[in-house]
Amino acid sequence: MAARGAITACYGLTGVLNALWGATLPATDARLGLGPGRLGYVLMALAVGALVAMPVAGPLADQWGGRRLLRLAAPSTALALAGPALAGSVELLAVSAVVLGMLLGVLNVALSVQAVAVERALNRPIMATMHGTWTLGAVAGGGMITAALRAAVPVQALMAAAALLLAAAMLAVGGRLDRHAVPRPVVTAAPPSPSSLIMLGVVGAAAFITEGAATDWAGVHATRVLGGHPATGSLMYTVFFVAMTLVRFAGDAVRARLGAAVTIRLAGLTATAGYGLVLLAGALPAPARIGCALAGWALTGAGMAMVWPVVTSTLGAAGGNARRLSAVTTISYGGGLIGPALIGPVAAVAGLPLALVIPATLALLVAAIAPPLLTAVVRSHTHTAGASTAPAHRRMP
Repeated sequence: MAARGAITACYGLTGVLNALWGATLPATDARLGLGPGRLGYVLMALAVGALVAMPVAGPLADQWGGRRLLRLAAPSTALALAGPALAGSVELLAVSAVVLGMLLGVLNVALSVQAVAVERALNRPIMATMHGTWTLGAVAGGGMITAALRAAVPVQALMAAAALLLAAAMLAVGGRLDRHAVPRPVVTAAPPSPSSLIMLGVVGAAAFITEGAATDWAGVHATRVLGGHPATGSLMYTVFFVAMTLVRFAGDAVRARLGAAVTIRLAGLTATAGYGLVLLAGALPAPARIGCALAGWALTGAGMAMVWPVVTSTLGAAGGNARRLSAVTTISYGGGLIGPALIGPVAAVAGLPLALVIPATLALLVAAIAPPLLTAVVRSHTHTAGASTAPAHRRMP
């Protein structure tokens, strides 16, 4: 339980870190006059950095253990936020986004590896709650950023000061990780096939594109399409994560009652309906636009809340080691990083509302393809695990 508390704190602080990047994007856009096209290229730079680092993070986690890798990656990623904060041009912002993306890639893999280890040690589902803590941190961070921007705090000073405080907090949590290591069982049954890993990654990618479009573009949509204040843009981001947080804290119980397949099908359909409301908002009269968009982003957050926790938990239970987790994570986060970045160029040509049709379609795709895939992975692992008689050994992550 002490180890669970440490990894929970890591997830919460990482959520705050994500808010410091995502919720300040509208203000950074206004500060540097980026526009959808150049903002899309900055997000692409972040994606490139993460995609370079994620495949390396898996072997490192297998060699060092997820605990050690997480202890190093977390404070380093927090400090890297100072780069975007201090960037005075789009070129410097892009370079700092590459560095931040590389560290985020390592951090996300390390978090998944260590969370799977804790879940196995406890022998019960906790992944949705872990991600709920992440979104709770994102909500708290988004709320603080909204309040600070309303108070006319310069976005550069806000990001730089918060990066230092967050790095100090992550160093303190790293000490708790060292004091409360958990044993990690080695699964002896056959792991998921390469094709199953690829398909799990595709499902994760579709979910992350849908989620990433909300975190990166909800605020910009509110300011540029709906005519809202930059603080209203941050509010859209915050509402999205409030809904996601509430669903994730209830998610382990919902999944236990309905099963993974039904849970993900409902998730995809709910997110699709949410994007429908967001797209409808731009066609409504001005007084109704903000309310409709808020409702849409809330439904989108509620819908996407359970997809990645269920995918990660299923893979971990089916014998996914750090390398396999990093492979699925690379495909999934690659889609989540590249997809929202590509929305920028599409928006520059066809308009942001039309570009947001892409994640709406992918949310519907998740509802269609994820349920049978998860059912097949679980059945395959159950069969091979039942046939195996080899004893399970334990080692420290």
